Amino acid sequence: MAQTIIDAGLDDYYQHRTEGGRQAEALPAELLQQMQLYDNDELQKSFVHLESEQVREAALMLEGITCAACVWLNEQQLRRLPGVLTVDINYATHRARVRWDNDRLQLSAILEAIAAIGYRAHPYDASRQEALHQKERKQALNRLWVAGLSMMQVMMYAVPVYMAPDGEIEAQYLWLLHWASFVLTVPVVIYSAIPFYRATWRDLKTRRAGMDTPVTIGILTAFFASFWALINRIEHGIYFDSVSMFVFLLLGGRYLEGMARRKTGEATERLVKLLPAFAHRLSNWPASRDSSEVAAANLALGDLLLVKPGETIPADGIIRDGQSSIDESLLSGESLPVARRSGEEVVAGSVNSASPLVIEVNRIGQGTRLAGIVRLLDQALAEKPRLALLADRFASVFVAALLLVALATFAGWYWFEPARALWITVAVLVISCPCALSLATPAALTAATGHLAQLGVLTARGHALETLSKISDVVFDKTGTLTHGRMQLLHTRTFGTLDEGAALALAAAMESGSEHPIARALLAANAAPLPALGDVVNTPGQGISARLQDTVWRLGRPEFVSSRAPATPDNWPAAATCIALGHDDEIVALFAIGDQPRAEAAAVVQQLQRRGLTLHLLSGDAAPAVEHLAANLDLDHARAAATPEDKLAYVSRLQQQGRRVLMIGDGVNDAPVLARADVSLAMGGGTDVARASGDLILIHDELGRLPATLALAQRTMHIIRQNLWWAALYNLLALPLAIAGWVTPWLASLGMALSSLLVVGNALRLIKRDK
Repeated sequence: MAQTIIDAGLDDYYQHRTEGGRQAEALPAELLQQMQLYDNDELQKSFVHLESEQVREAALMLEGITCAACVWLNEQQLRRLPGVLTVDINYATHRARVRWDNDRLQLSAILEAIAAIGYRAHPYDASRQEALHQKERKQALNRLWVAGLSMMQVMMYAVPVYMAPDGEIEAQYLWLLHWASFVLTVPVVIYSAIPFYRATWRDLKTRRAGMDTPVTIGILTAFFASFWALINRIEHGIYFDSVSMFVFLLLGGRYLEGMARRKTGEATERLVKLLPAFAHRLSNWPASRDSSEVAAANLALGDLLLVKPGETIPADGIIRDGQSSIDESLLSGESLPVARRSGEEVVAGSVNSASPLVIEVNRIGQGTRLAGIVRLLDQALAEKPRLALLADRFASVFVAALLLVALATFAGWYWFEPARALWITVAVLVISCPCALSLATPAALTAATGHLAQLGVLTARGHALETLSKISDVVFDKTGTLTHGRMQLLHTRTFGTLDEGAALALAAAMESGSEHPIARALLAANAAPLPALGDVVNTPGQGISARLQDTVWRLGRPEFVSSRAPATPDNWPAAATCIALGHDDEIVALFAIGDQPRAEAAAVVQQLQRRGLTLHLLSGDAAPAVEHLAANLDLDHARAAATPEDKLAYVSRLQQQGRRVLMIGDGVNDAPVLARADVSLAMGGGTDVARASGDLILIHDELGRLPATLALAQRTMHIIRQNLWWAALYNLLALPLAIAGWVTPWLASLGMALSSLLVVGNALRLIKRDK
């Protein structure tokens, strides 16, 4: 998409589009004309999904998003447009999904509406988004460093002034310290605090007051009031240290939030990159298998592709020639590759494991199954609880009331005692700045997050612990969650003179050239030297034959090895895959290959049940394996052969019944349901996209940490409630005192700092580990 516009000679559009300082300017006519390029049907193929002739859905990337309020503002702006059907913006990735009626509205009008409120939208481009994230991260880090260095230096000058008795510091040195503080604070005000100014300006343009509005007013009022006191040599009216500290703390919190969001976004976007960049297109099949390499983005319906062993299938299609084993764990969750032959369908993103295939493309771009999973993931993330967004939507009432109180305070004191009006107003703005209130939850969550990290659990989203303390149901994936997620040799049984060691060595030798999970299990279990074999032939979906000396051996399905397959032994592991070894229509050994439950799984299940939780097993694996595991662990409910859509629907039904759901999984196919659940835990050894969708990540896959995590979540909510009560009480007491003129700006800053320290100190109790 980007290359198309550059080839058209419009690359100046990108330079103009990324200039942050111009976001508030009216759009020039040239830029509006360039946006109209995206109305072209051919140009839309790579990022627009056609639901019907009129209804379309575009994947767009937004620039300029800094908080949840930005998401809400863009959604409200677009929903006002006639013809827009739905709007979902993923705050983690800044990707918007917009559905519209193309007969009533063109895509360019959607892009213009977003640009009109100071943001930029353009078709999703992974490389472009990566560059944008790097630029935003560098800018945020630079602003944070400037504010931090200024705060440290200014505090070095301010502490002696605060601590020394009046008159102890000579006047010339005292004012030198004040002027040095002013010089060091200027970069903070004119550079570090820019994000707050921009957000306030956007809010004012849309006639609303966001949480950044009092922040901006507080910064500028305190700075200019301190500067006025400096030039008029009013000693007790200078508070540059409060300005730099205030900006640093706010920027630090936003930077940490941004890091978590970008990391989540990067991992999620890797799902889109699973498709190969190039494909082998056949031009004269079946007469010839000569192929040419073409960009996967340029494939068309009906193209014939050659997919070699080990390659990723670039588009959904139907096999026209060949048979092979396909690794479809990406979509189905099934741990074993499945056999596919001529006439059967394969999906983009799955891997051809064994033999070459000729595939006819029947779905491309946004129509592929993989693109559908991405849409599911975006939809599920958009449906997350939005407590922060909800608070910001109603914050304008609180902020407006606060500003009116400050204005009334200034007017009243200006009429009563003009000399004190400005400083009392500054004290009101400073003391009413809800630092303690805003730190009440983050401080506790930060302390709890550090404790969880020591336990081996990472918290990816702020709401995780709050929601975790209220769950009623736990939904487990099977493979890689309750089980180890890898094939192992569970049991060996021989028939005849061949002992178990020799049989295993022969089987490992026959599988030595394969990357199949069963082959890896046999090779991992064998410690003996491998015999030399000849005439190795792989029969996809059945097994392998090879010659050892004068005997042709077969390894694979029992029916492939012998027409007289023996009955399964009495002590055979349940739900295990049976692999046979034999020759001359005679089976000489059987191998049980399967996935083992985690050692701690049974104990974890018992502890969760004692907490009164309802436990579910939801897996894409076959029914026998799922039912066997559910019975062994005594789980309450189990569902097998579940697709990503099935899993999403299952959890949605639980939520509609008023249940609070914790989902635990590890695979790409679990990503949408991990995102949809009220709270989710992803296994650290799982896929990147699963970890990106999880609210919590189990670093070392130690499932036994789950009960301790639940206990800590409940304790965290208890601490948060204590902090909120203290912060509310402080504001109720301090604000009237400031309005009455009994609190100076210096004392207001001290009170704000002490209230914040008390909240943080209470939260630090969560760091203490239980003996």
